[in-house]
Amino acid sequence: MQFTTPVTVAEGSITIDYNSRIVSLGSCFAVNIGQKFDYFKLHNTTNPFGILFHPLALEKFTGFALNQKTFTEADIFFNIDRWHCFDAHSDLSAATAHELLANLNNATTSAHAEIKNATHLIITLGTAWVYRETASGNLVANCHKVPQKQFTKELLSVTAIAQSLQNIIDMVKKANPAVHIIFTVSPVRHIKDGFTQNLLSKSNLISALLTTVNRQLSTCSYFPSYEIMMDELRDYRFYAQDMLHPSQTAVDYIWQRFTDAWIGPEAQQTMKLADTIQKGLQHRSFNPESIQHRDFMAKLADKVTALQKQHPHITF
Repeated sequence: MQFTTPVTVAEGSITIDYNSRIVSLGSCFAVNIGQKFDYFKLHNTTNPFGILFHPLALEKFTGFALNQKTFTEADIFFNIDRWHCFDAHSDLSAATAHELLANLNNATTSAHAEIKNATHLIITLGTAWVYRETASGNLVANCHKVPQKQFTKELLSVTAIAQSLQNIIDMVKKANPAVHIIFTVSPVRHIKDGFTQNLLSKSNLISALLTTVNRQLSTCSYFPSYEIMMDELRDYRFYAQDMLHPSQTAVDYIWQRFTDAWIGPEAQQTMKLADTIQKGLQHRSFNPESIQHRDFMAKLADKVTALQKQHPHITF
């Protein structure tokens, strides 16, 4: 018997097409989805602050972006030869304080514009486990290899997660009333917390999300990435070598389920053309000077030109 996880699109929500402006935020799986949007040349911005795993980190980042926070040296610290910010991923860390502050402030500026103009905001939650810096009492988004003894570990309650999600929704809708928010839970297993603790974490996230989303279905939707991985792809064949992250086959499968639910038929046809072009650009000829290869490249260039006339934002 094969089970198929139900995927529904909220009534009144906006189908994704090539006029959409998508912002993807959250954990590792947000990167997988963002890479798919990039590959098919849909207008997408992914994680300006880098990967953020828990809802309170995402809430804080949303506030930074929409309130256009200016970061100063009071917000950063030096550790292991680099400058870091507890509220951002190490992707933004830098060799100098000046460079890190530029990275942070550029990220908040660009995120402010992208969120205000987005048609869709996709938020992927990774874990309900959080770390609190003992000295400041603040929850952090990333520990940046600071010794573990300087933090305490906590599990966010369903109530705390639901309140954080509602805060995100309220901030985003105030800045951009037309945006539709799609929430999902990452299928990546956070086994460093332990098997039981990972399940408890995911359960809290899903419970809080469903409670929050079901109250405002015209504004928000829930896409069951985690459930598709657990119930349809419930086999270690669909995990990467670390047995924690979904394999490329699993990512492709979940992406197809997302496409079927959220991307309109016309946009799906355009995606097929973008896919053909991408594969053509990746092709390596044994004889680049041959007439056959020149003809192939000329036809490929014509396809690119035709697609760019329809959608000027697309570049290859």
